[in-house]
Amino acid sequence: MAGQHADWALGFADETWWSRLAQPQVPTWAEATAGPLRLVEQEAPKGDPDPKALAGYGVLLRQMGQDGRMDERVWVRFVDGRPVSAITEQFLAWCALQLQAVGVRVWVLIWDNASWHVSKRVRAYIRAHNRQVKQRGQGVHILSCYLPVKSPWLNPIEPHWVHGKRAILEPARLLSAQEIADRVCAHFGCSHDDHLSIPDKVA
Repeated sequence: MAGQHADWALGFADETWWSRLAQPQVPTWAEATAGPLRLVEQEAPKGDPDPKALAGYGVLLRQMGQDGRMDERVWVRFVDGRPVSAITEQFLAWCALQLQAVGVRVWVLIWDNASWHVSKRVRAYIRAHNRQVKQRGQGVHILSCYLPVKSPWLNPIEPHWVHGKRAILEPARLLSAQEIADRVCAHFGCSHDDHLSIPDKVA
């Protein structure tokens, strides 16, 4: 359906953790005399203020281009803390604004059954958002679709996470949280916006 409408976008959403310490599995060729390249888990120095890993929301967007082919891009937003319903609402609102700016009218959102996706709060937010879009006659309608339980391989954003973690690899030293985020955004070609967070008074 999304492919038949120029003002629709298909978005596969998911979250992942970008570790500063754990190294991803990376097959590589090496000179026989040099031996295999061995990646070891980094250690954070005592008093290191940065978190061991950064949580991030992502969405793999597919939209019919003017040439009749499906364009594909990945957007990422990092989180201070971990994904929860309140943060998910912020991510959805941000995506809707970005999509509206490029002329999208309907966002077909496909994601899994994580608790912060299926919570009553997030479902109520999507309903309220869609009501507001209908009343105003402008904005992006969110059509939420859930993948079967325990089937992450059905989400095509998963390979992007794997390749992204390999692309930002730094075997020689420990990257800071800022460097991790900058490398991830550079890899996916998206902007590094302020991290999503819950204000202390609310939390």
